[in-house]
Amino acid sequence: MFDSVLEAVQMRTRALLSTARFTQFASVGLVGATVDNVVLVLLVEFASLEPFLAKVISWELSIVVIFVVNERWTFASHGRKGVRALGKRFVRSNAVRFAGFLVTLSVLTILVYGFDVWYLAANLVGLVIGFFVNYTCESLYTWKVHRD
Repeated sequence: MFDSVLEAVQMRTRALLSTARFTQFASVGLVGATVDNVVLVLLVEFASLEPFLAKVISWELSIVVIFVVNERWTFASHGRKGVRALGKRFVRSNAVRFAGFLVTLSVLTILVYGFDVWYLAANLVGLVIGFFVNYTCESLYTWKVHRD
């Protein structure tokens, strides 16, 4: 049993250490972070929303953009084809990214309301921390790269 668990961990670790996929994922993350931050600024500065609520809206919009680009580029050769499989991946991606979102939102909330850090700087710190949660979970759960 130990050998099979060790083998499963090694297989997943190798899948995560793909330099090409990590670079693509990071590039897509930059696009998503740009969307997230632009929408966040627009909602806070021009729609007068609180940073917390604006973050919720900007996050979901960026998640849709990130999913589409990851589906077509980063993980194009992974996962089953078809509308149903695509829908399942989209739901899984939102669930996975919700964990990253909670990390980002927690960091933003703590830094803005606890330490009076500018909301955009706090958001960037949270995005960097949440990135690693998202990369690991998206790779292994959403697109299951260790199976291909």
